[in-house]
Amino acid sequence: MIRKYEIVGLEARQIFDSRGNPTIECTVTVGKGKGTAMAPSGASTGKYEAVELRDGGKAYDGKGVNQAVRNIDTIIAPTLTGMDVREQEEIDRELIQLDGTENKGNLGANTTTVVSLACCRAAANAKEVELYEHISHISHQWEHKVPVPFFNVINGGAHAGNKLAVQEFMIVPKTTKFKQSMKIGVEVYHTLEKLVEKKYGKSASNVGDEGGFAPMINKTEDALKMLMKALKTRGYDKKVFISMDVAASEFYKGRQYHIDGKKLNKEKMIKYYEDLIKKYPIINIEDPFQEEDFKAFAKLTEETDVQITGDDLFVTNVDRIKQGIQARACNALLLKVNQIGTLSESIQAARMAQHAGYKVMVSHRSGETSDPFIADLAVGIGAEQIKSGAPCRSERLVKYNRLLEIEKHGIKYIGWF
Repeated sequence: MIRKYEIVGLEARQIFDSRGNPTIECTVTVGKGKGTAMAPSGASTGKYEAVELRDGGKAYDGKGVNQAVRNIDTIIAPTLTGMDVREQEEIDRELIQLDGTENKGNLGANTTTVVSLACCRAAANAKEVELYEHISHISHQWEHKVPVPFFNVINGGAHAGNKLAVQEFMIVPKTTKFKQSMKIGVEVYHTLEKLVEKKYGKSASNVGDEGGFAPMINKTEDALKMLMKALKTRGYDKKVFISMDVAASEFYKGRQYHIDGKKLNKEKMIKYYEDLIKKYPIINIEDPFQEEDFKAFAKLTEETDVQITGDDLFVTNVDRIKQGIQARACNALLLKVNQIGTLSESIQAARMAQHAGYKVMVSHRSGETSDPFIADLAVGIGAEQIKSGAPCRSERLVKYNRLLEIEKHGIKYIGWF
């Protein structure tokens, strides 16, 4: 007799992400119901994060995932069949052991991620509870809250075709309801679109990978000034913070940072950020330095009052996070499941960061899918923040729309004041 929560099968197939690249969808079937998940993919990746498995060769420019699909069907499925889908840590432990590497280089982080998330959703469906409720149970986080959204409205760096070094410029509304934050985000976004078109032409309002506008801006302050103009035009200049994902490793060459037509060492970069903070309502800076420099992260964290978030620095890896805590580098963690490869390891990373007093920001990837999993993840682990791109493109909005739905369930919005 098949039990209600017993895994009876896994089925994987190749699908396509928001950039038109192959990725994996996996469905886990249990005695009562099933769960499906899709794997995202990043463009700006830290060198310490877990690696994807791609086919190589000519098809899809080497980015096919047929081998990953076969690994799920022939290696992972036989191992997980018969397991209790509610036992997330045991399932993820099996995936880690099957892979046998530190960076998921055998099975691929895209493979282990999609299986891990599909098992989690299958468990929630079998239990007939909301996904965030099940995640809350397995993460031992009993306080549900809707996180603050960070809307990426101007793209640069690896996410755009312009010469802007900084990868993302985000707006962070100060409201008491998530739906109010969405209203501000959408209104500012459309106002910014008009300003971009007026200054750079109609074609300049084309968007980057994450839905933000990518006009031919060359300097950081030009982007910030345009963003401030949009906020003032809309009457929101006192109601919105600004956040930047610098992704500094992308423009760190020869021990210098190549930004705004200049070459700056880390001491001058600290001064650069301090000057920007004085002039603009910046509340968060993500990856302000290259991914090896814990000391520079620590110095900026100490010398400023803004949130300093580690992404490439930490790559959702508990060993890297532990090193950062000891060095007093950052005060926030960017969390991406596919950086480490399983849900359990991601939850462990979030717990470690939260216990150290860090904020946690759950994040999408630049190559996204229509899977809203991270919305429930953020609520389920008690993350204070989430970023899923601009209020544009369905693969971004599906996450925000899910949070609107969760707020309607009566879950309190955490807010940021």
